[in-house]
Amino acid sequence: MTILPGSWWRLVGAALACASVSAVRADDIDEVLVVTSRLREVSVDSLPGSVTVLPRKIVEEAGLQHFEDVMSLVPNLNWSAGTARPRYFQLRGIGELEQYQGAPDPSVGFLIDDIDFSGVGMPATTFDVEQIEVLRGPQGTAYGANALAGLVSIRTRDARPEFELRGEATAGDSGTWGGGGVIGGAIDRAGTAAFRIVAHHYESDGFRNNAFLARDDVNGYDEDTLRARVRWAPSEVLDLGFTAMWVDVDDGYDAFSIDNSRVTLSDHPGVDRQRSAAGAVHLTYTGATPFEVRSVTTHADAKIGYGFDGDWGNDAAWGVYAPYDYTSHFARRRRSTSEDLRLVSKGTPDARGGLGWIAGAYALDVDERNDQRDAASGAAYRELASDYRARNLALYGELDWRAGARTVLSLGARAERRDADYRDREALTGESSAFSPADTMWGGHASLSFEETAQRTWYTTLSRGYKAGGFNIGSAVPEGRRQFDPEALWNLEAGLAWRAPDARWSTRTSLFYMRRESQQVAASQQLVPGDPLSYVFFTDNAAHGRNFGLEASANWAVTARLDLAATLGLLETAYLGYRTGNPVRDAALDGREQAHAPKYQYSLAVRYHDSSGFFARADVQGVDDFYFDTSHDQRSGAYTVVNLRIGYGRGRWQAAAFARNLFDEQYAMRGFYFGIEPPDFPDKRYVQLADGRLVGVTVNYRFE
Repeated sequence: MTILPGSWWRLVGAALACASVSAVRADDIDEVLVVTSRLREVSVDSLPGSVTVLPRKIVEEAGLQHFEDVMSLVPNLNWSAGTARPRYFQLRGIGELEQYQGAPDPSVGFLIDDIDFSGVGMPATTFDVEQIEVLRGPQGTAYGANALAGLVSIRTRDARPEFELRGEATAGDSGTWGGGGVIGGAIDRAGTAAFRIVAHHYESDGFRNNAFLARDDVNGYDEDTLRARVRWAPSEVLDLGFTAMWVDVDDGYDAFSIDNSRVTLSDHPGVDRQRSAAGAVHLTYTGATPFEVRSVTTHADAKIGYGFDGDWGNDAAWGVYAPYDYTSHFARRRRSTSEDLRLVSKGTPDARGGLGWIAGAYALDVDERNDQRDAASGAAYRELASDYRARNLALYGELDWRAGARTVLSLGARAERRDADYRDREALTGESSAFSPADTMWGGHASLSFEETAQRTWYTTLSRGYKAGGFNIGSAVPEGRRQFDPEALWNLEAGLAWRAPDARWSTRTSLFYMRRESQQVAASQQLVPGDPLSYVFFTDNAAHGRNFGLEASANWAVTARLDLAATLGLLETAYLGYRTGNPVRDAALDGREQAHAPKYQYSLAVRYHDSSGFFARADVQGVDDFYFDTSHDQRSGAYTVVNLRIGYGRGRWQAAAFARNLFDEQYAMRGFYFGIEPPDFPDKRYVQLADGRLVGVTVNYRFE
C-alpha cells in the first residue's frame, strides 16, 4: 500500500479527530504509569515527548518470550533481521541495519535495568519484566551519542519485602516449550532488605526445515535467563539496589534459502549466540538538604558467536558446480562499564511555581574484540582480528521552571567527548589498519508544556541529538569508505496528552519533523562475483535526510469487561543529496525513501475479561512495505499479523491458549539483492521470512 501525500494528511486528521474517543483502562495503564528512563521520573502525561510505555500486564498478555513479541505495539519502531533475535532497531526510520563490519555505534539506545546493551539487545527476554519504555526522537540531554533516534529501556521487577513464589510453564507446536519461576521476599524482619530471583528457559524449533540435513531445529531458539535483584535501605536517607543477570541465548541461524521459502539446503547451518553476564548498582542518597544524589554503576560482558552458510546450499544441490562451499563466522566479545552520577533537586515545579534542576556526569568505557573467519571448502581465506575501545565522557544538566500556573519550561544540554582506538590485522595477508577518531559533540532540548486542564496537556519540543563518526572494519571495505563523519539530528515535535475525567479513556498524539545532517547510511556492495562473502557492508555519509510523521496511541474502557486499544505510526522519509558511489550499481538517491522506514504501522487490540475468570485478547498488527537497503531498490511486502490469546484464571492459577501469527502470514523482515547462484551469478532478490504460526498453552501458578 502506498500512501499518497493527500491521503497521508487525511490519516493525520483522522488520528487527531479520534483522539477524543481513545482511551486506557484506569486500573491498567496511563493513570499510574511513570516513565523511569528520563533524568527525573515523570508521569506519562507530563512528559514533553513521544513515548510508549508497555506495563507488565500488556507484556504478559500480548507477548510470549522476547521483546520482539511486543515491538509491533510501538509506533514507528522497526527492526532489521539478519539475526535470530532483534539487535538492530530503527526508530522513525533511523537506525542500523546490520553490523557485519563497522565499529559499534548504535543510533537507538537499548538498556536493561540501566545496563547498556545497545547494539547487542538479544538478552531482552520478557519473563518477569515490569515495564518497557520506548522514547522516540533524539535523547540528546539524557543519553547522548547512543540515542540519536531514541531509546528502548526495559525494567525488570524489583525486589519487594512481600513474599512471592510462582511458576510458569509453556508448551506449543514447533517443538516449543519453556518454564520459569520467581521467588522473592524480605531478607530481614524489619523489611529494610528484600530479594528477588528469577530463572527461565525457553526453546523452539525455529520454523525452518533443513532438507539436506533432515533437521527442523537449525534455526531454533534455546534461551536461558537467570536474574537476581536485591534492595536494601540501611538508613532512612540511603537506598541501594543491586542487579545481577546471566542470559544465555544459544539460537540457530539458518534463515535464508535459494527459493525464499522456509525450507533450507545449508550444509553448515549458522549460529547466533550471545552469553551475557551483567550487573548494576543503584544508589540514592537523600540526606542532603537541597538535592538528592543518584548513582548508577553498570558492567556487562557479552560473548557473541555469529555465523552462517555463505552459499546457502551444499555440494549435492550445486551438482556440477560443486565444490561451491562458503562459511563465515564472527567471534565477538564486548565489555562495557558505565557510571552515571547526578544531583537532583528536591524542589520540582508545581502549581505554586518553583524551579527543578539536575546536574550530572557520565562515563562509558567499551572494549570489544571481534575475530572474523571466512572460508571456502573448509579453507580459510580471510582471518581478521580486530580490537576496539571507546571512551565517552559527558556533562549534562536540565532546568525545569514553572513559568505560569499552567506552563512549564524545560531546558537541557549535554556535552560529550568520545575517543576511540581501533586496530586490526589480517592473518593471511599481514595487512593491518589503525584508526583513532575523536569527536566532541553536543545535544539538548527546549520544551514547553501547557496544562490546559487537569486532563489535557499540550507540549512542543525542539531537541538535538548526535552520533559519533567512525570507521568501517575489514580489508574488503573500499579504501575511500573506511571512515565516516558524525551525524546530528534536529527534531521539532508537538503533542497532546488527553484523558477523560473518569479515566475511562486517554490518548497521546505527536507530530514531528526531523532534519538529519551528515546522515550516516548503511551501504553495501558485492566485490567479487561468485564469492557470496565478498558482499560487504559499510557506513557512509549522505548529505542530509528528512523524516517527519505522526505517532498516536488510543485506549478505551468501553465497559467494565471490554477494552479497546490502538496505535498508529505514520512516517515520510527522504535522502537529500545522496549518491551511493557503488562502482557496480551507482545511483542518485536524492528524494528516495530511507531503508527500513515503512510509511505506516498500526496495531489494534481487543481485550475481554469478566469476574468469572475468563479472558481473551486479540491483536491485529500491520506494517507497510519498505526498502531493504540503499544499494538496491528491492522492497518488502506490506503485511498484517493476527495474534490471539484466550484463557481462564481463578485464585492462584491461570491457563491460557495462544496463537501467534494465527493465519501463518509469510512476510519478509530482511532482504538482499546480489548474485549467489552459479554459474552466472545473476543478481536476485533474497529475503529472510518471519516466523510462522505458533500455537500453544501457558499455565501460571502462584504459591502462598
